[in-house]
Amino acid sequence: MVKLVFLGPPGAGKGTQASLIAEFYHVPHISTGDILRSNVAEESPLGIQAKEYMDKGDLVPDELILDMVQKRLENPDAQNGWILDGFPRTVTQAEEFVKKLLSTSTNENETETGKAKISNSFQVINLQVPDDILVARLLSRGRQDDNEETIKNRLQVYYQQTEPLIEFYEASQQLITVDGNHAIDAVTDSLKQAVDQLS
Repeated sequence: MVKLVFLGPPGAGKGTQASLIAEFYHVPHISTGDILRSNVAEESPLGIQAKEYMDKGDLVPDELILDMVQKRLENPDAQNGWILDGFPRTVTQAEEFVKKLLSTSTNENETETGKAKISNSFQVINLQVPDDILVARLLSRGRQDDNEETIKNRLQVYYQQTEPLIEFYEASQQLITVDGNHAIDAVTDSLKQAVDQLS
């Protein structure tokens, strides 16, 4: 069963690869941005709450995002696996995500080994690409708000938030780092090899 969290800086090809791998293994590619937008569009109870924060220009709280992710993972199409893209973004989210998985998958009398088992029930793919390549890729996309300075700033923010997350998953032996500095097909092949070794 394929259960993966995809990490990677802007421009690493995370969304593209998550999509390709999800299609190959017939599991849903779950993007937190998509979940948020669909909940708001459908005016679900969680979406209505999220919209209140978004309308004020505030970040949607972790707890709300977690509830949306949990609800999405309960859908029938996610019962044989899933790929999460863009979540968790911080160590706090990662810790809460494991707690949510625990609360739905085990009873409270489970031992610590039960917890470890749950936390290892998914693996984390980290797509690694050198900064100069990331900057070049993002500049070539030609988005109006993308210049070298803003891109470097976005990368800086990513590393501040995500470096601790990489260490967190390394410590729990869930992290698989894949070189994303190759052609799309070559990276996809590397990812398939990594996933096949897990099963």
